Amino acid sequence: MNASNPAAARRCLVVVLAAGEGKRMQSHKPKVLHALAGRSLLAHVLHAVSAAGADAVSVVVGPGRDDVAAEARRVRPDATVYVQAERLGTAHAVLAAREEIARGYDDVIVAFADTPLVTAETFCRLRAELARGATVAVLGFEASDPNGYGRLIVESDDLLAIREHKDATEEERRIPLCNAGLMALAGSEALALLEAIGQDNAQREFYLTDAVAVARARGLTTHVVVADEAEVQGINDRVQLAQAEATLQSRLRLAAMREGATLQAPETVFLSADTRLGRDVVVEPHVVFGPGVTVEDGAVIHSFSHLEGARIRAGASVGPYARLRPGADIGEGARVGNFVEIKNATLGAGAKANHLSYLGDATIGAKVNIGAGTITCNYDGFRKHRTEIGAGAFVGSNSSLVAPVVIGEGAFIGSGSVVTMDVPADALAVGRARQVTKDGWAQKFRETFSDASTKKSE
Repeated sequence: MNASNPAAARRCLVVVLAAGEGKRMQSHKPKVLHALAGRSLLAHVLHAVSAAGADAVSVVVGPGRDDVAAEARRVRPDATVYVQAERLGTAHAVLAAREEIARGYDDVIVAFADTPLVTAETFCRLRAELARGATVAVLGFEASDPNGYGRLIVESDDLLAIREHKDATEEERRIPLCNAGLMALAGSEALALLEAIGQDNAQREFYLTDAVAVARARGLTTHVVVADEAEVQGINDRVQLAQAEATLQSRLRLAAMREGATLQAPETVFLSADTRLGRDVVVEPHVVFGPGVTVEDGAVIHSFSHLEGARIRAGASVGPYARLRPGADIGEGARVGNFVEIKNATLGAGAKANHLSYLGDATIGAKVNIGAGTITCNYDGFRKHRTEIGAGAFVGSNSSLVAPVVIGEGAFIGSGSVVTMDVPADALAVGRARQVTKDGWAQKFRETFSDASTKKSE
């Protein structure tokens, strides 16, 4: 957070609740590990709160959920993980992190791992309310259909109460301002408020929303921060997962275009959360970016290409129908054409692989020409081996380069060759059987089978 933000100098703890089962996902893995734009729901939340200046993060998981704990630590290595052994409500879940809350932070934010689209800016706005003197700040939204949501009862800037739909009067049910679930608490009061929440409800659970009533009863200030409805959508099943994906893709596409990339048919391009597109990049229709892709200025990604874990340098051209797998590094001004697959390989500046090739575990120098049908034979059934091709080399069509092998600078490989030995610089290598031509053979072959067919019909 920058110095102009009133919360900038305050120490912040974020408690992320990730203990939900997600049974409606009909999945063998927990809900919070399902992905949006190539990143788990939990990871989206952790990235957002980190960008909002969280000094510490605690993740509350369910019993036996080592996979969720591992994901939390992968994204945020300093995260502390706590287990909610019994499911006794949201306030009870937050108190699983009591030890961390007690360390004395200025701000304590409660976030939910299944609400992954809340932005860093919104978390900053919650913190700013605490910096201005609120003890509790609740995130709300104007619902297009408020049925079923808890209503936020406000007077001027103050939040008076959170009223569950079933408990609301008819007048209160007409209120469109609803509770999004996220909450920020002043660190000096957080534990006292949470520990004062009782089980005065039919489910006999400890509800985080009751923190507002507890704070109001003690004469403390409670405020609301309003976010867009699309930003606070939660995910409970795969239909909602798809809806959130659509929202996030729209957000990512707009950001890419505003930063200088051209998406010719934005609705057909799918980005990952970490996709980086430079200025004057052109992305044609029907391109999919998996995680870990960077495209530098002026590059063109043609239609129906799939990229993951790849770097495309300035002015390069990829596709159509190209596949770049992790470790692909396409040099400045290089060209990767249709039906070319590249994995863990570097294509030097100005090099060309225009069609129908597989290049894996290879270092390919500048201005190399890779002919159609060329493959690097990189796997012997047990191990991967590298192919090295020097600058300016020419590899003829339909060649198989059996790794490990080195082809020197400026060397020529004759079409149809199987290359199993190193080739010196500026040499010609031809690794194929000598052609044999038998005059008249084809005519005799046809006559033989024609005679046999005639006799069989008789």
